[in-house]
Amino acid sequence: MAGLWVGTASLVAVGRRGRWPPQQLMLSAALRTLKTFDKILIANRGEIACRVIRTCKKMGIKTVAIHSDVDASSVHVKMADEAVCVGPAPTSKSYLNMDAIMEAIKKTRAQAVHPGYGFLSENKEFARCLAAEDVIFIGPDTHAIQAMGDKIESKLLAKKAEVNTIPGFDGVVKDAEEAVRIAREIGYPVMIKASAGGGGKGMRIAWDDEETRDGFRLSSQEAASSFGDDRLLIEKFIDNPRHIEIQVLGDKHGNALWLNERECSIQRRNQKVVEEAPSIFLDAETRRAMGEQAVALARAVKYSSAGTVEFLVDSKKNFYFLEMNTRLQDPYKSFGLPSIGRLSQYQEPLHLPGVRVDSGIQPGSDISIYYDPMISKLITYGSDRTEALKRMADALDNYVIRGVTHNIALLREVIVNSRFVKGDISTKFLSDVYPDGFKGHMLTKSEKNQLLAIASSLFVAFQLRAQHFQENSRMPVIKPDIANWELSIKLHDKVHTVVASNNGSTFSVEVDGSKLNVTSTWNLASPLLSVSVDGTQRTVQCLSREAGGNMSIQFLGTVYKVNILTKLAAELNRFMLEKVTEDTSSVLRSPMPGVVVAVSVKPGDAVAEGQEICVIEAMKMQNSMTAGKTGTVKSVHCQAGDTVGEGDLLVELE
Repeated sequence: MAGLWVGTASLVAVGRRGRWPPQQLMLSAALRTLKTFDKILIANRGEIACRVIRTCKKMGIKTVAIHSDVDASSVHVKMADEAVCVGPAPTSKSYLNMDAIMEAIKKTRAQAVHPGYGFLSENKEFARCLAAEDVIFIGPDTHAIQAMGDKIESKLLAKKAEVNTIPGFDGVVKDAEEAVRIAREIGYPVMIKASAGGGGKGMRIAWDDEETRDGFRLSSQEAASSFGDDRLLIEKFIDNPRHIEIQVLGDKHGNALWLNERECSIQRRNQKVVEEAPSIFLDAETRRAMGEQAVALARAVKYSSAGTVEFLVDSKKNFYFLEMNTRLQDPYKSFGLPSIGRLSQYQEPLHLPGVRVDSGIQPGSDISIYYDPMISKLITYGSDRTEALKRMADALDNYVIRGVTHNIALLREVIVNSRFVKGDISTKFLSDVYPDGFKGHMLTKSEKNQLLAIASSLFVAFQLRAQHFQENSRMPVIKPDIANWELSIKLHDKVHTVVASNNGSTFSVEVDGSKLNVTSTWNLASPLLSVSVDGTQRTVQCLSREAGGNMSIQFLGTVYKVNILTKLAAELNRFMLEKVTEDTSSVLRSPMPGVVVAVSVKPGDAVAEGQEICVIEAMKMQNSMTAGKTGTVKSVHCQAGDTVGEGDLLVELE
């Protein structure tokens, strides 16, 4: 799958179709005909709630949606037969509010609850409450949830079941100093992780004592916020591994089977960015051994549902049990900082072959600060890996998302990267390939010329459209026929001279001495524009256009900002004053919307470069904000508990 880059809301993309055992196909066929309940309540939101509701409709089962007050107009609420508000926006007061959810179950007389993933899906107390009211929990029993939902207990059970495990401390870490002592005994680097955690939350890698102390503090805070449980464990960090997980199914008669694997090695902050099935790294022997150990673990806990067993795999194909998720694996994947906002325009690429989109949003939906900012999961499949990757690139080019920043650029770059195409990946892939952070697609000379030719053609097409009036009843204010348009285009601080002319639907463009022909239908009202540049097909999006010549174009997944002016306008533009750039080293601004958890300084304090100034929580992740230079705190503009937006001033230095 694929996730998101810095400052974005999340889109998740999934790789190719694997070859699955016949048991899965039989189970799928059985589900289409089997009806087990009259009404179920879905204790979740977003795309997973929508998927459950769609399946229930096919099976003739009525559904009840729960929602917070800010989710009242969400897609899953509209899809369900009934809906009940269970509280205000914060998850602790709504989607984690067991009392309110139990009351909703009683009120609607739901016979069963589907928890989806996250929230209460692995909460043993919730499962016990349901059992006490004779309501079916669609998932494993409480014993399996407790055993596998607790990383410490699950590791002990895995050892007993003779499943390979990572060396580490098997108890609960009491405080930061004990964490340092244990880390020294294990040997750096170590992984600090929440015992009840998942989805990358409450996890930190520590390479020394100081990072262990900071990691303990931040991980325990995230764990308490996300799972209501701040217990942590520490284990050896296996550097440069692959992350591969096995899907398992078990029933209440002691039967269990494994359904092949998903490669989830493309990650950042322990959250998966890209998933692919099957993995091109595993051989048949290793795949079978991993599957058999996954089944052994499932049987050891009498597992009776769908679940995921995660493994770390080193370069020699040695594999180690990481954790078992007592649910289907569908968590939020991200690359960078979250973005909130309203989807002003949204169009899924479902017109393309081999494409599936799992989403829970629509045009006008809000991406909220309170929940994971996932937009959708984009899945492509094909007869082989090459076809699946080609379809993924086409789908990303044809995906229209406006109103929030997103991760399409990153997704597209990952799937066309030569290392990824060859299968040379690990959990360090993103940091290795983008050591200074992801900055978008780096244009080749040919691609740069294509972009400039497309941009100039768009500019002229817009100008020509502006000259035409309905029924031609008005005199044009400028001469309508210009043989050649002499343009000045600024891209990446470099100015290019371009000459464009058109003949019907084709523009002839000369860019820095190169001549290109650009052909399209030039439907400027469409969010997508398919163009041919000297026979090479491209799908582009013109995201914005301003009177001053600024234009944003999405090309090869990345958004490029160009400034296009006529030759005369460019000459006059040299006399315009430029805005003075702010000295960002003296101010600390919030890089994302969130809630201030802690402020570590006050006016007059001396701070060193890199010192923590405050901590901001966004989408249940703790982010430490640090000083950009050594100096003295001039003023503090926030306090713990404040809600801040992207770009809000937090602290000034002098």
